[in-house]
Amino acid sequence: MSQTRPFDPHIPVLTELFSDKGEALAEPAAERAPAVDGDPEWVALERRLSERIVQQLQGSVDILLEQRLRESLEQVLRQAIGSITAELRRDLQASIDGIVARAVAQELSTLQQRQPPP
Repeated sequence: MSQTRPFDPHIPVLTELFSDKGEALAEPAAERAPAVDGDPEWVALERRLSERIVQQLQGSVDILLEQRLRESLEQVLRQAIGSITAELRRDLQASIDGIVARAVAQELSTLQQRQPPP
């Protein structure tokens, strides 16, 4: 059967290392005391593990930041496009109304000039 290893209280979990805002709560591994009484091999192993974990987390953070930035930009662009579209519609409608009014006035003037005097 499988044996589960007991939880090691000396190994921090991510919630102990980072807040919800992404701020580091614990000191970096390089600043903590080595895992095993200054043994250079353990110190080197701890350093390599720390660097690898930071690189993995950075990749995840980069992906998350890019996703949130994309979502924010999409929302801002949708709102901007909606505002610009509404403004263009109003301006176009005003232009069309002006063109139609001038065309009708010109046509009425032409018809009045063609009519014989009473």
